[in-house]
Amino acid sequence: MELEVALRDYVGRETPLHFAQRLTDYYKSINKGIGPDIYLKREDLNHGGAHKINNAIAQAMLAKRIGFKNVVVSTGAGQHGVSTAAACAKLSLECTIFMGSLDMERQPSNVLLMKNLGAKVKLVKGSFKDAMSEGIRYWVNNLDKTYFLVGATIGPHPCPTMVRNFQSIIGKETRRQAMEKWGGKPHVLVACVGSGSNALGLFHEFIQDEHVRLIGVEAGGIGLDSDQHSATMARGQVGVYHGAMSYLLQDEEGQIIVPHSIGVGLEYPGVSPELSFLKDKRRIEFSIVTDEEALEAYKRLCRLEGIIPSLEASHAIAFLDKLCYTLKDGEKVIINLSGHGEKDAAFVFNHTPNHE
Repeated sequence: MELEVALRDYVGRETPLHFAQRLTDYYKSINKGIGPDIYLKREDLNHGGAHKINNAIAQAMLAKRIGFKNVVVSTGAGQHGVSTAAACAKLSLECTIFMGSLDMERQPSNVLLMKNLGAKVKLVKGSFKDAMSEGIRYWVNNLDKTYFLVGATIGPHPCPTMVRNFQSIIGKETRRQAMEKWGGKPHVLVACVGSGSNALGLFHEFIQDEHVRLIGVEAGGIGLDSDQHSATMARGQVGVYHGAMSYLLQDEEGQIIVPHSIGVGLEYPGVSPELSFLKDKRRIEFSIVTDEEALEAYKRLCRLEGIIPSLEASHAIAFLDKLCYTLKDGEKVIINLSGHGEKDAAFVFNHTPNHE
């Protein structure tokens, strides 16, 4: 009951399932009037601007109930860091956040928000994978007084399961809202995939519904042949990293290949063990979207729907270019709009020719 109240009154749930009329019309206009109806699950409207708060508030409550006063986290784009800092402020918990130097340079607004919320932000040379390693190292050395609040479906058991369970509210709401809006299940669910929390949050409720297609969209960076991507499912091999077995970007000697994406939150060389399992079982399809395609999708959603998506979520939106022409007219597609794009606005502006 305590968590339900927090999710409703503090986080702002439930989030809308928004019919993207102009985006739907756009794709129909380039396919002879035929195409799916496109809906957006608006996780960007959560407190903190992303789906991350669903898990952060729940685990912060758990940490306080157990008796911990200190919480440590690692963050990539900073959305998990902001959400955890907010949750800790609300619950009177001390919060320490490890963040990679490269990510801090690209996401300065989130760094400021974390500090304003009272968190101690620790710089780690590198990116999210390095921040994750440092966060685990700090936690292991302070097990008696520190709770490690994982924000992604990675790491040792039970971390991936906890995060998935707390994020599964996304899919549960989606099922109920779909029944209310058109009286049935969606035909296709689409989510971007970095480590996997927003994707599993949407997909988990529908795993047993075999006729519902589940599509994860990875970051193709500047191309799969460039080695500058974060396409773990497309190019990775099974390995062990941060305490979990999953698909992993690694070279022939098992050394980590540094990932790349314009969406900072997608830069992780591994992925959820559960998503890896579901890939092997062929229950989830995986595709890729490049940096350039994600940038175009960001601008398209802004101008057609007046909604500003994160660059991470823009990868899922960009996949519509490949998906829509394959579907029947009127089929229902739901995209998990996992985060708000204010944090990316300056970056997009600076990477737009002539600032058009």
